[in-house]
Amino acid sequence: MKKYFYIIVILFNQSIIGAQNIDINILKAVNVNRNTSLDGTMKTITNSYIPFAAGLPSLIIIDGLLSHNKKITYNALELYASGMTNWLVTFALKRTIDRDRPYQKYSFIQPYKYYNTYSFPSGHTSAAFAVATTLSLQYKRWYVVVPAYTWAALVGYSRMHLGVHYPSDVLGGIIVGAGSSYLCYRLRKIIETNHHKKIEKKQVLN
Repeated sequence: MKKYFYIIVILFNQSIIGAQNIDINILKAVNVNRNTSLDGTMKTITNSYIPFAAGLPSLIIIDGLLSHNKKITYNALELYASGMTNWLVTFALKRTIDRDRPYQKYSFIQPYKYYNTYSFPSGHTSAAFAVATTLSLQYKRWYVVVPAYTWAALVGYSRMHLGVHYPSDVLGGIIVGAGSSYLCYRLRKIIETNHHKKIEKKQVLN
């Protein structure tokens, strides 16, 4: 029995090592062999998550309040909720997993900036995908979905191009960001459904 247990442990360790090798090899191909003339563009893209994650909900809520449109106002509140949920989950995972940045382990990685925060998951990526997913769920139109996810994907790629995240960090950010948004979207639907049921029940009783 012990022999099988050791075999399982060895296979598990080898799979982890193999995954780590794939992770750093992809990052090496993206970062070390990158087109450095794109560095400025990638820095702009990587920092674009701030105005989108913080500014867009504010603009939408102002529009909703000025136009007295409750749906638009609630859309903005959902954006706020998904962003906050994403931030809490991302922060908790970073502190729990405690993963070093790739340049701290591999000297050949060339970061554009040194961070004192942990690597997994990518916060920039999770924030971008939280925005993109919420907008895509609210406005199911190709001219919203395609640009939103294209921008979010570029933010994720920029984190690897600039040497500050592993591909698995970016993947984790995608899952956390999209998952947080979908959770808030479903909760809103449940709240709205229950609210409509209460209204219908009152109308029947009256």
